Amino acid sequence: MKPGCYRVRLLADLSRAFLLPSALLYTALRFSQVRLAPLLLAPTYTAFIISWTIARGLLANWYHARRARELGAQPIPCVVGRWPGNIDVLLRMIKAFKTSYVGDVYLGLFEEYQCTTLNTRILWTDSIITMDQQHSKFVLSTGFGHFWRGHKQKERMETFLGQGIFNRDDEMWKMHRNIARPFFARERISDFDIFERYTRCALKLAADSTLPIDAQDLFSRLTLDAASEFLFGADLNTLGAALPIAGKTEMGPKGSATDDSWGAFAKAFEMSQQVITQRGRIGNMWPLFEMFKDRNAENAEVIRDWLDPLVRQVVDEKVQAKESGMQPSPVADKTFLQHLADSTDDYVLIRDQLLSVLLAARDTTACLLTFVVYFMAIYPDVATRLRAEVLEHCGPRGFPSYENIKNMKYMRAVINEVLRLYPPVPLNVRESRSEACVLPPSDTSSSQQLPYYMPGSTTIIYLPLLMQRNPSLWGPDADEFDPERWLDPARLSRFVSNPTMFAPFSAGPRVCLGQNYAYNEASYVLVRLLQRFERFELAGECQPAGSEPPKEWKERKGRQRVEKIWPAAALTLFVKGGLWVRFVPS
Repeated sequence: MKPGCYRVRLLADLSRAFLLPSALLYTALRFSQVRLAPLLLAPTYTAFIISWTIARGLLANWYHARRARELGAQPIPCVVGRWPGNIDVLLRMIKAFKTSYVGDVYLGLFEEYQCTTLNTRILWTDSIITMDQQHSKFVLSTGFGHFWRGHKQKERMETFLGQGIFNRDDEMWKMHRNIARPFFARERISDFDIFERYTRCALKLAADSTLPIDAQDLFSRLTLDAASEFLFGADLNTLGAALPIAGKTEMGPKGSATDDSWGAFAKAFEMSQQVITQRGRIGNMWPLFEMFKDRNAENAEVIRDWLDPLVRQVVDEKVQAKESGMQPSPVADKTFLQHLADSTDDYVLIRDQLLSVLLAARDTTACLLTFVVYFMAIYPDVATRLRAEVLEHCGPRGFPSYENIKNMKYMRAVINEVLRLYPPVPLNVRESRSEACVLPPSDTSSSQQLPYYMPGSTTIIYLPLLMQRNPSLWGPDADEFDPERWLDPARLSRFVSNPTMFAPFSAGPRVCLGQNYAYNEASYVLVRLLQRFERFELAGECQPAGSEPPKEWKERKGRQRVEKIWPAAALTLFVKGGLWVRFVPS
């Protein structure tokens, strides 16, 4: 799939919708020798196209109803709007997304229709949304073979992620995964020298600042620099670039912005994700708004200017080694990028995979660390208890080891609770393959007597954030931040007996390879952070204009009533305008 091919797909869709019925009517009129008066031409063709569309919809509904009966299933409940094609529902959702709490637009639909899986059927196209644990489990694990990334998601993401692991299926995806797997073995991810180097640098920046720091920006730089050395043997040195300045920095696409080379890369990196998210919200007709300009083309150019030197260097080294007759090094002695270059001669594929791994390494762990600091700021007793555990196991200056981290039970509980409430990927998308399948009965609804029929080639959006806050799974306090739920055997038994109700790193064959790397890195950074700082105070006055939580949130239910920041999502979760914090030394 090439960038820009969405235009061909849109033209094909429009041809099927308008040109085909028009051609059929024209042919029928010619053969029947019926001549319409000029004034009747436009109304007749318009009426026929509408009738054709309705007839196609009715035929599709009849086919799917018959197929569902054959499979012993029932249709997924469908949203019913007032306007044709549920256009009013689409417009309402697009408007609500601008000020809504993350996931709230979908939650409102689930509550309205009293179910956890729905068909929004926007513009007469089936599109499934689900917060149901059993259905998510089926998509990711037990029914994995029935689903893939699919054409629609690849189309939205192609300019940004191209042939990377997050935008490919089947053999290409397996190839990417097999190449990456050895680099996340325990012996590699428990070597903490790299974590120490960049953590020390980041904490010095926080300690030396007399003004509040954007913790989200700081952690994004730390995780990107550490990942670049861990996987590519290169230091991008983003921690050495200018930091956002409290009270002066403008809001960027996913946080705060800086006006330098790194800021240009970060803006392009984050704006690409915003564009993909906006495309997904519009639906299959998003290419109408980008017929003459791919909104991600310029972002992709900026990103490539940053990544191409890394790829060029490793490819040149590979060519020189081959010309000199050197034998390839064993995997254990190579960086991930060197191993990738040895596995393929495709320059673009190397760059796309490099970008995908950077996206995962930066955004997921930075998101986790950001929200841990957020909770330590609004719940000082959590920070106090965490710091006591750190000092008990590592002392005031000791370097944490793999065993130290493993033995800090409260820290793991805090991390898990943050991942439960704020999974780095709050929603994700799959597409059913061409053959229809059956979703298992929900385990949270007594009204669903039959399994659901899932049409072929249909998008399904599953929402880990809503699933992990579902009171039916987690109890009436599901919206509350309470690390004790991971330490209390009685409460923990819910998760132990049903582990896929907690899936911040996905599940099944596509489970995140780097989840243990993320746990280790986040834990290491937190140990060093708590050794150096005693308290963390939010500096809400430093939030860029437009990033404060909307006042109407306080009148709603759930976490938005108490939020001090604005959580938002664009592929991954982030704090709008950044998380501005005062780091108080011990």
